[in-house]
Amino acid sequence: MRNSKRHRDLNYGVPIFQERMNWPIWLWLFLIFITGSIVLSIWAALGNIATIFAAVLLSLGLMYAARASALWITVTKGWLLVGPAAIERAFIHNFQDLDTNQFRSLRGVNANPAAYLELRFWVSRGLKIELRDPKDKTPYWLISTNRAKELSKTLNLAAH
Repeated sequence: MRNSKRHRDLNYGVPIFQERMNWPIWLWLFLIFITGSIVLSIWAALGNIATIFAAVLLSLGLMYAARASALWITVTKGWLLVGPAAIERAFIHNFQDLDTNQFRSLRGVNANPAAYLELRFWVSRGLKIELRDPKDKTPYWLISTNRAKELSKTLNLAAH
């Protein structure tokens, strides 16, 4: 698992599936272009010292934002961990691999306000995970994933 404070309070076991969704290259290029435009504007108005300071500050901000917005999905023998949330696999009732149109619909007009959403706008596919937990009113989790079929197969393993 990722070396951070995420789910540090419990031992969830050995991961049998892991996925990390980082920014795609097109998003990096777009944000670098925007950052360059800002730095160029600062250089034109304020000079070299302010430009260097702004470039360093904006670069650090980009790196922090990229790291903070990455989505981790981990499956162990008994748990599903998505971002900061964790649920025992025993409470997972059903799951469905969603194509682009189904995913767009469920995260938009057909969204359930009580659902748990862990979405990334740069990922166009996802997985709907229906829950059956008497202590939790959340009907389903909707998560972004680039490897929905592999995640479904892992969740479908008999040993959970």
